Amino acid sequence: MTRPVRLLIVDDSATIRRLIRLRLSADPRIEVVGEAADAAEAEMLIARLRPDVLTLDVEMPGKSGLQFLAELMVSNPLPVVMLSSETQRGSAAAIEALSLGAVECLGKPQGLGGTEGFAELPGMIRAAAQARVGTSRRQAGTGAAASRFEWNGRIVLVGSSTGGVEALELLLSQMPENCPPILITQHMPESFLASFVQRLNARFAPRITLAGPRDVIEQGRVYIAPGGETHLGMAGPVARPRCDLIVGEKVSNHRPSVDVMFGSARSYAANCVAVMLTGMGHDGAAAMVDLRRAGALCLAQDQASSVVWGMPRAAYEQGGVDRLIALDRMAAEILEVTGKGAARSGYMGRAS
Repeated sequence: MTRPVRLLIVDDSATIRRLIRLRLSADPRIEVVGEAADAAEAEMLIARLRPDVLTLDVEMPGKSGLQFLAELMVSNPLPVVMLSSETQRGSAAAIEALSLGAVECLGKPQGLGGTEGFAELPGMIRAAAQARVGTSRRQAGTGAAASRFEWNGRIVLVGSSTGGVEALELLLSQMPENCPPILITQHMPESFLASFVQRLNARFAPRITLAGPRDVIEQGRVYIAPGGETHLGMAGPVARPRCDLIVGEKVSNHRPSVDVMFGSARSYAANCVAVMLTGMGHDGAAAMVDLRRAGALCLAQDQASSVVWGMPRAAYEQGGVDRLIALDRMAAEILEVTGKGAARSGYMGRAS
């Protein structure tokens, strides 16, 4: 986008609207074209101003932000960055918003004396402007996939970012209770991750938890990076690996980082399937190249089904991907290559 991103701020708090304006005023790539205090005003301003991106408060008087978002995704899909409190209730609402189609979600600052709490907002807005919304969404089911699955020992590693909540919900909705073990690094604030895991575990067949520092990696389990001060990795003997929570700085501008997770799996590559889902940037691409060279099978979401084809594209263009897969086929592909009928080495159609 060569012109500035046109942004509409939707929030019932005049203070929050002012803080957002202050934070964005230093970024010439973003133009605030209007403000709305409620959903009704937002609807009028969207029609008149035609913004590229909205920031939207989860909790508003009258029609809530979630109600407005759900209607917007049907009638007039636009990239939306949701703003939410980081309380338990706010975190649950944030995850619901991401599931409904919001591109990103950011916690509101606890104190209102400055704009430090919105430090990530300019980048989120610029990323949201590049997102594809409303064109490839699939509704995740709530039941387990019907499958006579027998695991062949391969462990699945999944990296995702922008658009990843929807993508992961669809992927996990198609996994049987006895699915292959899956480790997931999703770019998300630590304060939202517990609500995310609670939602997933309540809806889908496998046991889904935040990864613990010494959790043995077992069939039927899904381990999600807890974030905070740590990255998720693999450690221990090849025959019985465990989760490893690695304390460290951000890598590829993220913590948890997909590069760290994929990099930790290099010694286990022959028994791994690496999967790159939708996301902005290049986190995980370099490590995915190394994993593939070490013998891992590497899959990536295709462009047509990605909200943002950044991370999958980077991995693909660097030579780290065996095959591009549409999102609604990804679970079936994973089950095929981790089932006992799959070959233990090599891959038909492997890219050069």
